[in-house]
Amino acid sequence: MASVPEVGPRTPWTEPPALGEAIEVAEGVLWMRQPLPMKLDHVNIYALDEGDSWTVVDTGFNTRKSREIWQSLMAGPLKGKPVSRIVGTHHHPDHIGLAGWFQSEYGAELVTSRTAWLFARMLTLDVQETWPAETLAYYRSAGMDGEIYDKRIADRPFNFSDMVYPMPLGFTRVQQGDVFRMGGRDWDVHMGNGHAPEHATFWSRDDNLVITGDQILASISPNIGVYATEPMADPLGEWLEACERLAPLSRPDHLALGGHKLPFTRLPLRMRQLIDNHHGALDRLMNHLETPKTAADCFAPLFKRKIGEGEYGLALVEAVAHVNHLYRTGRVSRVKGDNDAWLYQSID
Repeated sequence: MASVPEVGPRTPWTEPPALGEAIEVAEGVLWMRQPLPMKLDHVNIYALDEGDSWTVVDTGFNTRKSREIWQSLMAGPLKGKPVSRIVGTHHHPDHIGLAGWFQSEYGAELVTSRTAWLFARMLTLDVQETWPAETLAYYRSAGMDGEIYDKRIADRPFNFSDMVYPMPLGFTRVQQGDVFRMGGRDWDVHMGNGHAPEHATFWSRDDNLVITGDQILASISPNIGVYATEPMADPLGEWLEACERLAPLSRPDHLALGGHKLPFTRLPLRMRQLIDNHHGALDRLMNHLETPKTAADCFAPLFKRKIGEGEYGLALVEAVAHVNHLYRTGRVSRVKGDNDAWLYQSID
């Protein structure tokens, strides 16, 4: 009987490390977790042994609980050695949230891309007590459900600074093509895009490790969203370009250390799955848009499951990313409909 090939990535672990504990995934490389107060309830963090100190990749949110967990980790798995350097894969709060804390309280160096630092620094300073008119206009243009819209505008907006420690001036830039030394290894730096601009990934020259952040994940697709800051952006096109560019670097034996879920191997297969998944979603969306619809009307073909209120915001910005990509590539038209919502329709 012919063997049936496996259909997904493999993982050497069935369970993640408990909070406050660590798993050694390679010599001198520890995998740890921080909790998140949402459906995706964790972020992965990694510590690389520098001998007399540690380099830490990503940090978790700035909350009292997260800081307490970090203090337990530093006293326990990190053996009391100082954290001398924080590497931020990208600017999202679950990854950069405590970088400023490590800089201010422990004297750590922050290493990240220039775009990630600029976004994070700007957003921590941009505190909004009421909803900006541009954000509300964006929600209406996407066709946001009226009940959810009314609930949102009744509450104070979420601010980046709610979950990110104040960021002091000063960082060290990494950019495409750099060779970066950490944890006794040389790492090639390759920038991703789409999930976050200038998202850093690190590919070890000395063994099979790849730090993928949220650019490539094991069992979920990275959220790819459009926001009011750049409502005509095409992050899906940028993400597909980055994946096609990074895919030739991948090997089946690579151990991918992602920002969420479990570390995994069979990286070329996973990258092809992710790329094909989005192309499939675009094809389904083209069929769905044979009649005019708003971005908010496109959840069913894109996600193939019911979207709850807790997931609605991320689903909406991803739906806009997909219709924007079709519009920017000339596959759909759009006109303004009722309530200022764009209506998209497939072009034959």
